[in-house]
This record gives sequence, C-alpha cells and structure tokens, in this order.
Amino acid sequence: MLEAVFWVAVFGSLYSYFIYPLILMALPAKRALPAPGVGPVAADIEAGSPSVSLIITAHNEAGRIRQKLENTLELVYPNLEIIVASDCSADATDDIVREYQNKGILLSRTDERLGKENAQKDAIAMATGDIIVFSDVATSIPADAIVALVRYFENPTVGAISSEDVFVSRDGGVVGEGAYVKYEMWLRKLESLRGGLVGLSGSFFAVRHELCERWDIHAPSDFNTALNCAMEGYVAVSAPDVLGHYQDVADPGKEYQRKLRTVIRGWTALARHPEVLNPAKFGLFAWQVFSHKLMRWAVPWFLLILFVASIMLAGSGWVYSLALLLQLVFYGVVLAAHFSPDLRAKGYVRIPYFFVQVNYAIAHATLQFLGGRRMTVWSPSQR
Repeated sequence: MLEAVFWVAVFGSLYSYFIYPLILMALPAKRALPAPGVGPVAADIEAGSPSVSLIITAHNEAGRIRQKLENTLELVYPNLEIIVASDCSADATDDIVREYQNKGILLSRTDERLGKENAQKDAIAMATGDIIVFSDVATSIPADAIVALVRYFENPTVGAISSEDVFVSRDGGVVGEGAYVKYEMWLRKLESLRGGLVGLSGSFFAVRHELCERWDIHAPSDFNTALNCAMEGYVAVSAPDVLGHYQDVADPGKEYQRKLRTVIRGWTALARHPEVLNPAKFGLFAWQVFSHKLMRWAVPWFLLILFVASIMLAGSGWVYSLALLLQLVFYGVVLAAHFSPDLRAKGYVRIPYFFVQVNYAIAHATLQFLGGRRMTVWSPSQR
C-alpha cells in the first residue's frame, strides 16, 4: 500500500510539468497560427480594419500613468480608442488622464472600489471597438503591437490573444529569460494549437468584444476571458511576436505576495466556474484546465507525500533509498541558497530554488483560500 502511495506521489509531482506537455505534443494540432512577423504592417492597415478599444486599468497610478499614456499614444493603428479604467483612484490619476482628453483618451471611473475586473466591466460598457485590448499601467507596448494582435483575429476560431511577457530590470536589461519562462512560453504554444490557453497574460491581452458580455467581476479577467472563449466555441491563443515589457517588482519581497494573490484568485475562479472541468461540455479545454491548473496546484502536496513516503520506505529497497537521498540533496541545496544570496545567484541553483519557492506559495495560498480568504480588490505591484 505504501509503495502505491509513493508511485502515485511520483506521478502527481511530475504530471503537470512533464507528462502533461508530452501528451500535448503527441496530440495533433487543431489550427495554424500566423508566423511571427508575417502579416500586414501598419502602413497597410486599411480604414475598414477592425476597430480596437484599448482599456488601461489603473488604481492610484499618478506616478506612472503619464508615461503609460505617452507610450499608448505612440501605438500605430487606425480606429484605436483609448480608455483608462480607474478603479476609484484616490490620488491624481484621474486628473492626469483628463489632461489627455484633447488627444482622444477617455476616462471611465468607478464610484466604488470593487476591484480590477469591475473597473474593466465599466470601461467595456463604454468601449466601441470590435476588439478590446486590456493592459496594465506597468506594461510598455511596442508601437506595432496592436497591428500584430489584430491579424490573429483573421482566424475565425480565435477569440482572444495573449501577449508574451518580457521583464526589464532597473538598469534596462532584459530579465526573466530563464528556463522557467521559456518553458511556460513553450507550454502556451502547445496549448494554443490544441484546446487553447487556459489563462492569458493579465497585463496585456486582446479579445473579441462580443466575448466580454459575460464578465465576472469576482474572477481574474485573464481566466474569465479564456473561459468565455471556450463557452462560445472559440479558443484563446498565445502570440509570440506580441510582447509586453514591464519592469520587475521594485521590492523583491512583494513578489511572494503577488504569487499568493495569483493562486488565491485562480482558486476563486475555479470555485465560481467548476463547470469548466466538465469534459462533456468543454472537451480538451477541460482536461487542459485540470492538468495545467489543478494538478499544478496539487504539486506541493504530492511532493510532501513523496518525501514522507520515501522516509518510511528508505529501508525497503534501493529505489526508495535513492529517492530519499536525492530529495535530501535537492532540499538541502535550496535551504542553503535561501540563506546565501551568492549561492542563489548561480544558474544551477536558481531553478530549484524558484521551483520550491513557487510551490511553497501555492501551498500557502491554497490553505488561505480554504480558510476563506478572497482577493477581489487589487493593488498594482509597484515596479
């Protein structure tokens, strides 16, 4: 019996990160997406092209909203409507936005602070575009990004597009290009070509206007959009040539809180929409949500069970003894890195350290969610 528990824990620990993508690779692709960099350039966009509404969500962003608006005004696209969705900002954010009204930038302000998704919902009601693009204040968008986004919608099965995130350090260099980010982008591509993305980049994504009619203000908009696509027979896909640049978090200590918030909100979304796990209704998309979300959030518990089972089975065979030894070395290196920044900076240590940190945050967030904590009202990470 204990041996069975051990092997189930091994399978559960490996499934979401390794077995799931291998199964995706074995499944035939359902669609073809535009090749990066191939398509109309801005000069070729005709006046009859889809109209676009860009919604910028903000709360107390007086320190950087002006920079965001200047970046937005550099975007090259006809029929572009720009709306700032202010989540009841209490600083000078709204006044700064009003300074840009003569340049066509509109302000949508909520009278009560109810969270990011509620502010977006009010702005959606104001938007007139065929396609709605959502962006955070912290994200810098390349001038041709809207043009690149729009061409993906030429595929009638595509309902939403996710950008790819590029982190920029304080000195202007690109960070976050490690193995984990590359892995996530690779997995996004696999999902895009099969059942579709199960979650978009919340800082920069686009969706057909008609898919915004069901807008759940209590669920993250990136997941809500992917769900709406699946419910209406569309898919959400990743666009590797559409990049959103933003700085890493100003206070590294806040990164852990961001991970907690992301997982708690993810659990909230699934709790509010459990039907998304029904394969009879959502087919391949339901299996992808189960594999990418639920099974990944279960990894810390599988790891804990595996460690305990390895200790109890250590004298029962060389396989179990070796498993225990490898885990002791793995966690020992991570623990040493926690107390040694120099060791943590080494490439071969950074990945296991990040892996353990993420799974610790997942376990912490899951316990908080089960304890009743919910996070609807949002405070943007300062970058």
